[in-house]
Amino acid sequence: MTDEQERVRPSGVWATAVGVARVRALETERENALFCDPLAQAFATAGGLWPSSPPLSDDEAASRRRLAVSFSIVIRTKFLDDLLQQACASGVRQVVLLGAGMDSRAFRMDWPEGTRLFEVDTAAPLDFKASVLRQERAVARCERITVAVDLREDWPGALAAAGHDPAAPTVWIAEGLLIYLPEDAVELLLARISAQSAAGSWMGLTLGSRGVIERFGADAVPGSAASMWVSEMPDDPVGWLAGHGWEAGSHTLRERAAVYGRPISTPPQREEQPGGLISAVRR
Repeated sequence: MTDEQERVRPSGVWATAVGVARVRALETERENALFCDPLAQAFATAGGLWPSSPPLSDDEAASRRRLAVSFSIVIRTKFLDDLLQQACASGVRQVVLLGAGMDSRAFRMDWPEGTRLFEVDTAAPLDFKASVLRQERAVARCERITVAVDLREDWPGALAAAGHDPAAPTVWIAEGLLIYLPEDAVELLLARISAQSAAGSWMGLTLGSRGVIERFGADAVPGSAASMWVSEMPDDPVGWLAGHGWEAGSHTLRERAAVYGRPISTPPQREEQPGGLISAVRR
């Protein structure tokens, strides 16, 4: 039986990861692309989202919401790529992607020698991903270790069993993840990350800005999982992270988009709140 025949179709929250891959594939095709993700199209194709487009809608507002979400995915990808490069330049050689989905950074980024990258997710998306990687004969540019575990379970134990060393600095990435977790689960996740983070560790988070759940319906997200969004950003994300021992910076999508040469032309509809793109360092 071939990988394609064995492959489980995306479903539930992790189906959104395939939608995110589609957005990254579209960005990769742009002449002025902010990043190149050569595996994104293969993931989108395997998940049935390429070359077909999201369903057309007569609802202009829904179409605008979809475009806004896709734009945010592009900007956050560039933001976290840069953060990972900065962390590695500081000497960090352990990377943990929480809820890794169809992330292909192990394959598309240049990593310093000795880098170990752990992809933490449930078995279904990791198996789906593995079948596509075999099909594409993809070769990782660092030591890549997959850890199949539900983040509601003892993932620190599973990560340690896979070889993660909490005594050495780590760069943690939680991209498009926290918005699916209730507030108590977000606090538990951050406490667990902090407990596994030596001084000099880095963290990159994306947080759902205030009001995002009301502004974006289930038709806005590629893969259609916005109906599962439950968590928004704290009013003071920098202070929140300081309480967990992290020195953080908060960036708005508008601010980062301008820096990357993709300015948002429309004026903000409301007063700019603290941003949902977070970089943090453990001192």
